Amino acid sequence: MALRNIIEDGHPSLGMVCKPVKKVGDHEREILDDLTETMRNAEGVGLAAPQVGILRRMVVIEVDDQLYQLVNPVITESEGDQFEYEGCLSVPGMRGRVHRPAKVKVSALDRNGEPREYEGEGLLARAFCHELDHLDGILYNSKCEDYERITDPVEEDEE
Repeated sequence: MALRNIIEDGHPSLGMVCKPVKKVGDHEREILDDLTETMRNAEGVGLAAPQVGILRRMVVIEVDDQLYQLVNPVITESEGDQFEYEGCLSVPGMRGRVHRPAKVKVSALDRNGEPREYEGEGLLARAFCHELDHLDGILYNSKCEDYERITDPVEEDEE
């Protein structure tokens, strides 16, 4: 495993649509492990491959000590609404409130290439939506309200 450099807002890779992963093999598992280590080192909730300059549809999320390593994830169902603060490792020092579904279902391949379905509510639903937006070149700050600089780093509890 290796720490990767997290690129920041303004980098062209963050605005690009990622390509699907054709096959999950050792190289893809290495990327998932690197993403996980990088996310944890940065004290984030999630990290998408384009945030480290890899334009593939891969994300990692960790909520309530549960790690999700997703390849080619797609939101298949959503319901409800939540309007909460989010931050982003690619937009350090800022946060804003974003409308997201309160609950989502996600279909993806796991780290072994096996199809899986996941459900998330609250923070996990927000994290799924936030990270999957990255795969389509969308940053949360393009859709947020109450965008503000964080003065207390402890408050930055999102990605």
